[in-house]
Amino acid sequence: MNLFVVAFALGLPCLTPAVNVVHYPPKLTNLNNLTFVLNGTGAPGIFNSSTTPAIDYGIYNWCNMPHVRTQEYQIPSSDYNLKYIEVIQRHHKRTPYASNTFFKEDIAWDCTGEGPVYYGKGTVGVTSDPAVVQWSAYTNSQNPFTNSVGPGFVGSNCAFPQITTGGINDSYTHGADLRAVYAERLNLSTNLDPNTFKIRVTSNPITSQVSGGLLRGLFPDASDVAVLIQADAFDSLSASYSCPVADSVFSAYTTGSANWTEHLVDGAGIYKELDAVSGIAEDDTAGWHTSFDHYYDNLSAKQCDSKPLPCSVNDTSLCVTQSLADTVFRLGNYEYSYYYRDAFNSTLFSALSYGAWVLELVGHLTEQIEGSSSVRYFHNVAHDDSLGPLLGIMQISEMVWPGMGSEIVYELYEKSAPSDSLSSNYFLRVLWGGQPMQTSLPLGTNSSGLLDMIPVEDFFSYVNNTIGTGPELFAACQN
Repeated sequence: MNLFVVAFALGLPCLTPAVNVVHYPPKLTNLNNLTFVLNGTGAPGIFNSSTTPAIDYGIYNWCNMPHVRTQEYQIPSSDYNLKYIEVIQRHHKRTPYASNTFFKEDIAWDCTGEGPVYYGKGTVGVTSDPAVVQWSAYTNSQNPFTNSVGPGFVGSNCAFPQITTGGINDSYTHGADLRAVYAERLNLSTNLDPNTFKIRVTSNPITSQVSGGLLRGLFPDASDVAVLIQADAFDSLSASYSCPVADSVFSAYTTGSANWTEHLVDGAGIYKELDAVSGIAEDDTAGWHTSFDHYYDNLSAKQCDSKPLPCSVNDTSLCVTQSLADTVFRLGNYEYSYYYRDAFNSTLFSALSYGAWVLELVGHLTEQIEGSSSVRYFHNVAHDDSLGPLLGIMQISEMVWPGMGSEIVYELYEKSAPSDSLSSNYFLRVLWGGQPMQTSLPLGTNSSGLLDMIPVEDFFSYVNNTIGTGPELFAACQN
């Protein structure tokens, strides 16, 4: 296959031919308009509740993104028979990550009764039914290293991160909604049959925490479920496999590009206001000023969990206002749009860094067409940096930062009426937020980019051109 990489623009070495990536730019909206992002008003959606008013369902809700449910589900023509679905979702709402808790503030996190569960289980004897062990984090003032961590740790019984009670409840609702749409269509019982259903997680415990709530909603009578997981060294779901070329491509259009640093320079005044509250040094080395990720995570986690915005412990008159938080939320979405859609080589980066998962998806779809697999439903619980590059590969027309519970569903249908123009009667519908995904790709009716019952061969061809085969992807990553 032919390689399409503008190596001269990146200053990268020539690469071994592997993939033929074509970047189709996204729509221009307020999300990727830097002038509006810096000077506009309001948050780009809901950031303070898991509940979206029924009349507005489908809009961006960072705390609990829209997903497939019966109220909005578009039922296809009776000519189409659903054969298989593969779902990939982000985990639900949680505490901040430890690295994002370095605020000098008085907002505490209490996780009493909702700590992660960790224990081993045997196959025979008394160890087959052990006591349930739940983590409860704590700090001790006699430990001299306590002050070297973020203030958010001190006095808190939370693990950072962990799924909160609200996130577990959202996970359950998510599973119940999926069950209401797909159980009858895929002939799923109330108990989980591992021959027809598979679930996969990453090594980050929060994905397993979400799986517990999700599975209770999906399969009310299920217990002792085995979830699939790959080793970090080659995990495709968390994209932790080694791909030095992808890292170089990403670095070239972010840290090495004026297109990226423009919003950081123009946002210097915003950083100054935030730093005055948080106590973060202007020349910090922890990444607080290389993107707005740290501030975004800290503030959005608070608002989703109904906590107030923080004030400085040194000067209580200095607080993060709602207007300032909304600006951070706009900047975070701007950054994600740039990472995965706006930058010219973002599609190349996504193809390299997340291509392995897409190849596994193609394998699952192919098994269904060949009739070699009994699995009817495969569910993946992942992260924002899993869905981000996947949306980049799909070249979604409007890119957002995938919020809590974000979901992409690949539905494979077999058409009952024969088709004269296609080599098979299999069609693919891709749902984002519960509705057919709008992309910038020349696929779909009249090349509209709407992924609604497209011939599955068209999707396979696009993947083959963009990612290549497994050996080709591996070679492209290393050279």
